[in-house]
Amino acid sequence: MSLSPLKNQTKSKIRVGILGCGAIGSRIAKSIKTECGPQATVTALFDINPAKSENLQKHILYKNIIKKSYQDLLSSCDLVVEAVNAPDTYQLVRRALLAKKDVLVMSVGKFIEGESIFKLAQKQGVRVLIPSGAIAGIDAIKAASLQRIDRITLTTRKPIYGFADNAFVQERRINLSQIKKETILFDGNVREAVKCFPQNINVAATIALASNSKDKLRIRIATSPEFKVNSHEIEVVGEFGRLVTKTENVVCQDNPKTSLLAVLSAIRTLKEYFQGVKIGT
Repeated sequence: MSLSPLKNQTKSKIRVGILGCGAIGSRIAKSIKTECGPQATVTALFDINPAKSENLQKHILYKNIIKKSYQDLLSSCDLVVEAVNAPDTYQLVRRALLAKKDVLVMSVGKFIEGESIFKLAQKQGVRVLIPSGAIAGIDAIKAASLQRIDRITLTTRKPIYGFADNAFVQERRINLSQIKKETILFDGNVREAVKCFPQNINVAATIALASNSKDKLRIRIATSPEFKVNSHEIEVVGEFGRLVTKTENVVCQDNPKTSLLAVLSAIRTLKEYFQGVKIGT
């Protein structure tokens, strides 16, 4: 999902900088070579943990691409892949836009109130790319948003291990090991959901942005020892009618808090970006 105007790509190869070389950033970097080779090349890696950058460089076989600072990364690329989910993610993306770099955003939850970011992108003549993530139906939700939406509900179900070390769970002294059946961990609005589950519920922010209906979006998050996959069920009711979608996603082996489909959607978004293709609304 792109929330900024299309921009013609005139360079033979687009230079890509990977901000955050953890599980998600690494998988995307590797895929650029295998899936997007003719159109793109990785020219910069930066992570606050240098060991992660060094390890990734070994696996993608590009040489001399590790950067000592974020500014060095910005100076060495045309497109930034944001994969950090840090407290300052919003400001990092803002810096990239000010430097006239396109940005693929993975930490969508950081931009639930991101109207100023999208306006900045338009002003700078660059793009903010937001993958559809681990859910289906985003194009339909965007279309529905052109008229009245009455309510939206997202019910997310994930295996217990996907919530390990979650601060919200710990603060409420929820003993995950004692859960024996489907248990609701959270039931509330999207702003609280992305705040309390920053590594689990980026899809909620994606729906909020696509629908332009944050105040009508209810989020329910559940877990159970019986859950083996990450599932997201969406119901939208509005002037257009009723939409129901459900995805059951295999977890990403590199990061069990993320669905594999979320990473694949980012790779697909990049492929379309590099090829100048836009499918859907």
